[in-house]
Amino acid sequence: MNGNNQQTYCNQLPTRVLFWMIRTILLFFFTIQSWSGFAQIKMDLSKPPDTPQLFAKGIISTPLYERDMAISPDGKEMMFTILVPASGFMTIMYLKKDEQGRWSKPATAPFSGHYSDLEPAFSADGKKLFFASNRPLQGVKPKDYDIWFTEKVKGEWTVPVNAGPRVNAAGDEFYPSVAKNGNLYFTAAREKGLGHEDIWMCRWQNGVYTEPEDLDSGVNSTMYEFNAFVSPDEELIIFSSFGRKDDVGRGDLYISFKDDAGHWRPAKNMSLLNSNQLDYCPFLSFDKKILFFTSEKHNLPASYTGKPATYDQLKAMPSTILNGGGNIYWVSFESVLKRLRE
Repeated sequence: MNGNNQQTYCNQLPTRVLFWMIRTILLFFFTIQSWSGFAQIKMDLSKPPDTPQLFAKGIISTPLYERDMAISPDGKEMMFTILVPASGFMTIMYLKKDEQGRWSKPATAPFSGHYSDLEPAFSADGKKLFFASNRPLQGVKPKDYDIWFTEKVKGEWTVPVNAGPRVNAAGDEFYPSVAKNGNLYFTAAREKGLGHEDIWMCRWQNGVYTEPEDLDSGVNSTMYEFNAFVSPDEELIIFSSFGRKDDVGRGDLYISFKDDAGHWRPAKNMSLLNSNQLDYCPFLSFDKKILFFTSEKHNLPASYTGKPATYDQLKAMPSTILNGGGNIYWVSFESVLKRLRE
């Protein structure tokens, strides 16, 4: 570059810099707008299907393994768990609804992502969120699974707190469900239990939990009972069981209602929901209109009776939603109750 050309270039430099600055700012602005629009998702929850269908296909139910979910009492927050099958690592994902009714993209919950966290459960007032986690009490080494909770303060979830030794014993505790009065239900395998794995309850009295109680034989059996959702009024319980005479898969969903004396009636198989695979992790919306659950049912072929399977067909199987991993389903709870009465 000669002297004259260099001088001309230098004279034009401020204009060029200003042009590129404006261009960069505009590009950044429109990129952010694009991201914002992409991040806002429409999910209409007002009309649940009469038979179980994949929930939020491609958003919540994907080729990943999704299990368990919960929606806040005000309907503005949604959480669900993603499991990495090979390692067992689990993370709670978080979505929030804006004033226009649009949902954000799934993102790691602010308290999750370092240890295996799963099975979120909102309190009836929405001020607490319970979940299971193998995070350490002290130090950094993971322990067994305990029940933890976080509280909402000024719109943000606080650092999680362990639910304490009356809830959490030496073994694993899973799937918390909290009643309006604070009573806490969970899954555990304990020596004094009725079966291999039972549903337990700790009462909330005078600001502390009482010793855990094994639920009666209307719910628990000598087999496996796990992952129970209890309605805030404690009038119904939905749970999974494996090994009963009427189960059709690797774990079926059952429902029980309380009688006038406060005992659980014998549980009924929820045949509308169950498959020949594992069906579990129930959640009933706080208005009792929508039942969500997880299922491992799939549409993968067990054999190819015509032409042999091709490499491309086999390679595509893991990327399909119904690939044998967990997915979230939803159904009208009114339709479920109607089927039970038939």
